Amino acid sequence: MAKIQSIYRYPIKGLSPERLDRAALTPGQTMPGDRLYAIENGPSGFDPAKPYLPKTRFLMLMKNERLAGLRTAFDQDTHVLTIDVPFPEGAEQVRGCLRTAEGRAAIEAFFAAYCADELHGPPKILHAEGHSFSDVARKVVSIINLASVAALEDMVGVPVNPLRFRANLYVEGWPAWSELDLVGRELTIGQRARLKVVKRIVRCAATNVDPDTALRDLNIPQTLMRNLDHADCGIYAEVAEGGKIAEADEIQIV
Repeated sequence: MAKIQSIYRYPIKGLSPERLDRAALTPGQTMPGDRLYAIENGPSGFDPAKPYLPKTRFLMLMKNERLAGLRTAFDQDTHVLTIDVPFPEGAEQVRGCLRTAEGRAAIEAFFAAYCADELHGPPKILHAEGHSFSDVARKVVSIINLASVAALEDMVGVPVNPLRFRANLYVEGWPAWSELDLVGRELTIGQRARLKVVKRIVRCAATNVDPDTALRDLNIPQTLMRNLDHADCGIYAEVAEGGKIAEADEIQIV
C-alpha cells in the first residue's frame, strides 16, 4: 500500500520548503500556505484581480539558483520572513513582516543586493488574497513518487535529493513512473481527503539545482528525455473532497 512519506509547503516561491507532519486540505485549494508570496523580478504586470503569471516574472530556481543558498523561515501566524545565508553559519541577514510596508521593504532591499546582477528591475514582494503563485494556473497539490526519484538516480549515477522537485506530497509504495498513468484517476488519502489527478508535471531547469549546495550540477530534464522520451516526473492533483492528511497516511487509487 502506498503512503505519504512527507508533506511540504513553500510559503514564498523559490525559497526554503517547510515540512509539515499534517495538513488540512480544502476542496479546490492548494496545500494550505503554499506559495503565498512571490518576489517580482522587475515590472511583471501583476494584477490581483487576475493574479496568475508565468514563473519567469519572479525570482525562482529555474534561473536564479543562488536562491537555494539561502535558508529561510516563515512564521505562518505573523507572516514574518527570516533569511539566513549559511556562510558565516547562522548569520541572520534580514527579517521582515510581509504584511507591513516596512517589512516588505527590508526583504526587497535584501534581494536587490543579493540578486543584483539577475534583476530586470526593483524586486517586489507580491501577494493576493486566496492566490497561490504556482507554476500552473489551476490550484493543485503536487505529488512526487519516490520510486521514480530512485530510478532517476540510477540514470544519473549519483544521489538525487527529492527536494529538487519541490513537491507537496512525497509518496512511497508506488512502482517507479506508475504515477504518470494516474491522470484522470482519483486518490484517497487517510479517511476523507480525495484528490483527482489532472496533469503530469513537465520538469524544468529548476530541478538541476542542488537544494543543499545551490549548484546547478545535473541536467534532469535532458536525462529524462534521453531515457524516457519525455521530461515528466510527478503529477498535479486537485482536491475534490477535503480532509486532514498526515505523514504515513495510506493512499489508495480509486
